[in-house]
Amino acid sequence: MPPEGVLAVTRTRRVTISTDTAGHTTGWAATGLDAAPSEPVEPGAAAFFDLDNTMLRGASIYWLARGLAARNYFTTSDLARFAWRQARFRLLATEHAADMSHAREAALAFVAGWRVDDVERLTEEIFDELMAHRIWPGSRALAETHLDAGQRVWLVTAAPVEIGRIFAHRLGLTGAIGTVAEVIDGAYTGRLVGELMHGPAKAEAVGQLAAVEGLELARCSAYSDSANDIPMLSSVGHPIAVNPDSALRRHARERGWEIHDFRTGRKAARIAVPSTVAAGFLAGAVTAGLAMRRRWTAG
Repeated sequence: MPPEGVLAVTRTRRVTISTDTAGHTTGWAATGLDAAPSEPVEPGAAAFFDLDNTMLRGASIYWLARGLAARNYFTTSDLARFAWRQARFRLLATEHAADMSHAREAALAFVAGWRVDDVERLTEEIFDELMAHRIWPGSRALAETHLDAGQRVWLVTAAPVEIGRIFAHRLGLTGAIGTVAEVIDGAYTGRLVGELMHGPAKAEAVGQLAAVEGLELARCSAYSDSANDIPMLSSVGHPIAVNPDSALRRHARERGWEIHDFRTGRKAARIAVPSTVAAGFLAGAVTAGLAMRRRWTAG
């Protein structure tokens, strides 16, 4: 880990953790792919894409849980309970401080004790099985437009940064900015380093990375479906709403931001957008399932 206040980015699998002078912790993981030409058309420009429901239909942690359930890491009834809670929180549209605190505590509990390599391996398998065909073609095309222009393209996600890197690698992107999970001796402790990569934290992380990469935020673009990401969208010169929720759509229209909606009709209504709160509840369900599995194994 670099010393406090020192920022560094590598183009390897290693996660780079930086801590700014205000104490905010940011995780970056580059894919190692040479996605950008040596002579970019727009020097100093890059694009930042939210993951859940912007690049991927639904929540990455939900599909990861589906894959774990199929492998008997927890039960389908746990998954059904999460789906109900997800729908409830979407209807209530609330993310209060107490809810966020609970989500923060639960967000990474399900990987406690797991080897990082094992989590990455499972994520790669489940991406191929359940997520690859759920990538929005329109969003992927937008990302490829930036790559073709010689720009770097980063995912920005609340998921652990190592998982974000796998998504970025599979999509041929530059890398990912994500939540930093504490790792000791190659295994997750189930604790976070810093805060969830959510809301204002995304804007702060993008700003840090821009400083390291020599990017001009006024030339950069950002894409998201959620009003929670308005700080990140507002930090760049070209904010774009993708599959926006009602609050973001309203905000984008008021400010003349570009809007892309790749959903249509009933299909749009059926696609749920799990909040960080709901993702936290899912992590709790996975934790319970893993505990049950360990008891069954021990018995």
